[in-house]
Amino acid sequence: MGKLLKALVFGGEISVAVLDTADMVNESIKIHNLSPVAAAAFGRTMTACTFMASGLKNKEDKLFVNVKGDGAGGRITVCGNGDLFMRGSVANPTAELPLKPNGKLDVSGFVGKNGRITVVKSMGLKEPYSGSCGLVSGEIAEDFTAYYAYSEQQPTAMALGVLIGTDRTCVGSGGVIVQAMPAASESSIAKAESIIKSLSDVSAKMRDLGAEGLFKELFGDADYTEYNPIYKCLCDREYVKGILVSLGKAELDDIIAKEKVIKVNCEFCGKEYSFGAEDVAEMF
Repeated sequence: MGKLLKALVFGGEISVAVLDTADMVNESIKIHNLSPVAAAAFGRTMTACTFMASGLKNKEDKLFVNVKGDGAGGRITVCGNGDLFMRGSVANPTAELPLKPNGKLDVSGFVGKNGRITVVKSMGLKEPYSGSCGLVSGEIAEDFTAYYAYSEQQPTAMALGVLIGTDRTCVGSGGVIVQAMPAASESSIAKAESIIKSLSDVSAKMRDLGAEGLFKELFGDADYTEYNPIYKCLCDREYVKGILVSLGKAELDDIIAKEKVIKVNCEFCGKEYSFGAEDVAEMF
């Protein structure tokens, strides 16, 4: 279970969020067998998307985010809802890259610098909201900052990080995200930007202090609201049946004739669902 602390600071002029997502990243490593650099890229994306999902108004609202660059990792997908049940996948989860000269994981090489972030929010309206923005650096934080500026016209700055231990598990992951409220003063914006610039190693800070400790270090005794996001897939047998029905009976009968059984694997949790001839007959 992760932690998300949200508050208004600097006289209510700046909205802040502090996220600890290490448990969620470790769950994704276990499910998808992520390489260290894949875990770093996915974890940063998951952190940004968890913050984004926390802005959904209703529990049944849904978020879909696609980060598609030209790097070794291919497409990164993260989905979530208003309950902060988050899940996702990576096209090439086991891809490895050499460390950068500074010893850091090469996230931008994994993601790629050419591509797009696409965001779709289903919020009970006739048409879902859709926004898109070109990748800036492939480092994720800068890319989502650009997305908020260009697609949602929301001044935003964020520091995101994932620290992977020698045993290939996540020992620290999370981020600090600040957004200017309408009519925020230049001095408040400058203070918020200064805080983000000081967080060059936010994952190590999260490992050492936790979300509450880091919040206190940065924002003192400001009151915050705590949320508990979790990596949780929402697939079930009935949901998969609905997808299969959309293929049509002839298509399913053809698969049964050739394979004897229809097997479907969920890309978000790896669970396998099997359907035989009797199941197909029942569907129709």
